[in-house]
Formats: sequence, C-alpha cells, structure tokens
Amino acid sequence: MKAYQELLQDILTNGTKKEDRTGTGTISVFGRQMRFDLAAGFPLVTTKRVPFRLIASEMLWFIKGDTNIRYLLQHNNHIWNEWAFKKWVESADYSGPDMSNFGLRSQQDETFKLQYDEQMDEFVKKVLEDDEFAKQYGELGDVYGKQWRDWTTTQGGTIDQLKEVIHMIKTNPDSRRLIVSAWNPEDVPSMALPPCHTLFQFYVAEGKLSCQLYQRSADTFLGVPFNIAGYALLTHLIAHECGLGVGEFVHTIGDAHIYTNHMDQIQTLLNREPRELPTLKLNKDVASIFDFDVSDIEMLDYNPHPTIKAPVAV
Repeated sequence: MKAYQELLQDILTNGTKKEDRTGTGTISVFGRQMRFDLAAGFPLVTTKRVPFRLIASEMLWFIKGDTNIRYLLQHNNHIWNEWAFKKWVESADYSGPDMSNFGLRSQQDETFKLQYDEQMDEFVKKVLEDDEFAKQYGELGDVYGKQWRDWTTTQGGTIDQLKEVIHMIKTNPDSRRLIVSAWNPEDVPSMALPPCHTLFQFYVAEGKLSCQLYQRSADTFLGVPFNIAGYALLTHLIAHECGLGVGEFVHTIGDAHIYTNHMDQIQTLLNREPRELPTLKLNKDVASIFDFDVSDIEMLDYNPHPTIKAPVAV
C-alpha cells in the first residue's frame, strides 16, 4: 500500500489550501491515480486498522440497491449516520438541543458532544425500531444503490446498471462500455451526499477482470481506504460470478484532499511502515453477487498497525 502513503505525502508537499462545504478546510491536489494488483494481495490499508466488515456491509448495501441506513445499522455499521441524522435534527419533528454545525461543535465542546451522542443514540434506536421513522429519516435519497440498480430514465423506465454490466462481462467481455455511473445530475439535489465515487468501468483481458474508478472528491485519510477496499471487493465479487480472475484496481481521483483537522493523524500514519497485504476469501457456494451476505466474505491474515481515529467532516 505504498501508493496510498505516496498520495498522502504528495498532498502534503504539493497541495493547495482550499475552503470546503463543511467549513473545515483542506489541503488539496487535483488529478491523481493509484494502481493495485489484486492478485498480489487485497489492498486494505495496513498503516492503520481499517474495519473491513463495515466496508463489506456498505458494499453489499450498494449492491442491494438500498438507500436507507437501517440495513447498515442492523450490521452495526454507522458510517452513514451523520447525513441521515442531519436531516432529522434540521426537521420540524426534532425537539432536542440545537444540533446546528454538529460535526464541528462535537469536536470542540465536551458538553455539546455528550448531547450529540445522546441524540444520535436516540436517532439510531428510532431508525431500528420505528418503521415510519426509518422510512422518513433513515432514507438518504437517490444515492449509490438507487443509481446502480434503479436508474430512472427520461421515459419513466428504470435501468439496473449493475445487473446489465455483469451480463455484458459474461456475454461481451471485450466491450468498452462496461460502465456504471452514480452521477445523475437530475437526482443530485435529492441526495444526502452527491456521489463522490461517480463512475466505474470494467476491463477484461487474459481471463482477468480489472476495474477503474473515477472519484470526483476524496477524503484521503478517512474515505479513500474504504473506497480502495470497497471497489477491490466489488471487482472480486463480479469476477467470482463471471468465472474470471482478478487483474488491477485503478483508482483515479479528481480533488484529492486532506482535511486540516486530520494533519496529526496523517503524520502518525506516514511514520509507519506498510505491512504484508491480507487475502480475501469468498464463499464459493454463493454464485451471484446479489446473494452474498457479510458472513460469506472473510479477510485472512490482516495484521495492521493500530487504529487512528479522526473526525468526519459532514
């Protein structure tokens, strides 16, 4: 995973200070690419512990076409909570303490953080237990799963992009149209967060499946390790269904940035030496990617450095 370390150092060395929508501030570069040979090991960052079970449940959530965080919470996955929580605390139904700018305030004010944690716990409980509440406030809008599995056409129909691309890989592997897009300009206003990983393309050669992702915006400390592992997993899953080996994962990034409140964490990570990559094991008895469960996916021999915590910019 030296490519990941090199990207972080590149941003520190060559980046430009920029403001951003969250008000946190970033150091940013534009137009970068990393390549990972999937046959050489699974590209899960080893200079800090990355929770692979969260990555797996999130990717299966996308694959299912789900856009409600209830499925994630049922798998103890809280990585999308803040965006749904924001919708609730800004609604007329919310009657608790003021949670405006909760992302930044929870990092600075201990009293506020306790209030934030209490309200978040209540929110999670309501999403898990109250069907109507989950339907209204657990929903993130037309995010990844909707675009991958249920893209709405101008004629009023829908396209299952993921199912179609798998069919094309099986029947026309030399096609240069093996593409899935999450960026639907008409739907962007209705999304809790417009897609950062906007488009991915597959390529079949010599019996191996490769994938290239274009990511418009990348939080390189918190997000990118998830993105690398998520799309590497997706490539393995589709290769498994199509009877192919795995080739490369190519990660192309537009705005690659480090948030200014992640600088200490970045330095800690860069002072660590990458370790041997782990190995992915899939349940061979599951034929279709649409039938996989988290329990069918296993990461072997993962021996990372300790976790490095950092705040999420919302």
